[in-house]
Amino acid sequence: MSSALTLARPYARAAFELAHSHNALPMWADNLAFAAEVASDPRAAALFGNPRISPSELASLFLPHGEKTDSGFGRFVGLLVENGRLQVLPEIRTLFEELKLESERLLKVRLRTATRIEAAELEKITAALKRRFNRDIELTQSIDPKMIGGAIIDAGDVVIDGSVRGRLARLEHALTN
Repeated sequence: MSSALTLARPYARAAFELAHSHNALPMWADNLAFAAEVASDPRAAALFGNPRISPSELASLFLPHGEKTDSGFGRFVGLLVENGRLQVLPEIRTLFEELKLESERLLKVRLRTATRIEAAELEKITAALKRRFNRDIELTQSIDPKMIGGAIIDAGDVVIDGSVRGRLARLEHALTN
């Protein structure tokens, strides 16, 4: 996986810079999502390196309807075909999304709780996270019936475990050491 990320990183950076320079980040994000989905399909993956399919035919499979092979995105996919890198399209998409969110100063945060939290409380949590991370927050809440109580906030590289189970584990660790 790490080697796929290593291969994908320069392509994701190039795609981001091209899309950003043309004010086309949302379009590129959509196109990369489509292409990554196609690349993840085992039937499409079986075509990678197939000598009976021309590079232009292969590239056209990864273009959303209406996207031309001579567009910026079409040429990008053509470059991936030429360099044998179609298999890393899912990683390119993930890295591109990270760059896009970074440029938009947006952080996607997942809040897991045992029960639904009221809208007013969600607004307070969002405001606190915005102050802490100095970014706009896109908060999604999910209910985890396995949780006893409390909440777990997953903000990318940062996880804040305020669950009852997490607190009990920390208490047990403190008492045993």
